[in-house]
Amino acid sequence: MRAIKWAKNTMPKTDDASLPIMAVDEVKKARAFHESFPQYTKTPLAKLTHMAEYLGLKEVYVKDESYRFGLNAFKVLGGSFAMAKYIAKQTGKDVSELPYNVLTSDKLREEFGQATFFTATDGNHGRGVAWAANKLGQKSVVFMPKGSTQTRLKNIQAENAVATIEEVNYDECVRMAAAAAAKTPNGVVVQDTAWKGYEEIPAWIMQGYGTMAMEASEQLSEAGCERPTHVFVQAGVGSLAGAVQGFFANKFPENPPIVVVVEADEAACLYKGAVVGDGSEQIVDGDMPTIMAGLACGEPNTISWDILKNHVDTFIATPDWAAAMGMRMLSAPMKGDPQVISGESGAAPFGTLAAIMTMPEYKELKEALKLDENSKVLLFSTEGDTDPDRYKEIVWDGKQYK
Repeated sequence: MRAIKWAKNTMPKTDDASLPIMAVDEVKKARAFHESFPQYTKTPLAKLTHMAEYLGLKEVYVKDESYRFGLNAFKVLGGSFAMAKYIAKQTGKDVSELPYNVLTSDKLREEFGQATFFTATDGNHGRGVAWAANKLGQKSVVFMPKGSTQTRLKNIQAENAVATIEEVNYDECVRMAAAAAAKTPNGVVVQDTAWKGYEEIPAWIMQGYGTMAMEASEQLSEAGCERPTHVFVQAGVGSLAGAVQGFFANKFPENPPIVVVVEADEAACLYKGAVVGDGSEQIVDGDMPTIMAGLACGEPNTISWDILKNHVDTFIATPDWAAAMGMRMLSAPMKGDPQVISGESGAAPFGTLAAIMTMPEYKELKEALKLDENSKVLLFSTEGDTDPDRYKEIVWDGKQYK
């Protein structure tokens, strides 16, 4: 089995210019927008009391995004809010003036017209963008990297999107989406990775993801936990991780939780940046063979990277076996704990936490993270069984990975 690799964050701090993007008041605007959708409900926060005891922790909480808007993943939070912010900007309005019933009205359609929203995705983000575009009467075009499954392709096409699986990796698909949008009248890229010159829409997407973090924080309070001691969050380009880290750094400026970022080891650009240690962006290119399709991204989001290098405690590169173990443990919980149906990218942080707490070879990492019987850990299961065949192969058939 491949080892879990880790690097403490020793990078030089910047002036933290990106942190205000995730200010609590900014996230409240996104939350209010999402609450205007008829499909909106808070997703569950599963408290795994007996699992925490088994792992040697005080409390373990898993935010279960398989219930989000009926789409089985959290990504729609970002794409939908970014579209609303874009339409608000184009029509000279504040996003607070564009709740769901206004955005979907004939009046706004006449005022705004029709745009084509372009994106690249392994599945979840593209499905969210396609769903939101469909609901808002807009067009969408989705480029998917090689290795994407037919199930995920069909889910996107079912939302009236033009979607194709390309023979290139995710980062090349991003470039294809940007090039196609540039040639299309009213073409807009809705991508959750940022690069120089393309930072406004990714910032809005991150704010949309903040809804999930804010819900989780409220649900923790309701469960009697005012503040988690640790937050484990997964990263592809780092948009979600930056959003979660940014929210909690803003909410608890004096006493923030220890944040641990977990990446697929085949696409661990943030971990590699932490290893280099000078704050520069590191890129992973070529094929990225991992079951964690949602994390198979090799170029960091510039905005998120700025937040992460200022605030994250530790970066972890985790192998496929840890994600698979997390899927199995969450699907067959300790008696009395709720079940969480978690896909490959969703379960990676939990599987990594379980390995750290139960495998002697990670004792040094456990101690470095100060994980013990007093720890209250929050994790995000960002997707359910978005690839049902692979989910069954791993959880039911017990397929093994290195």
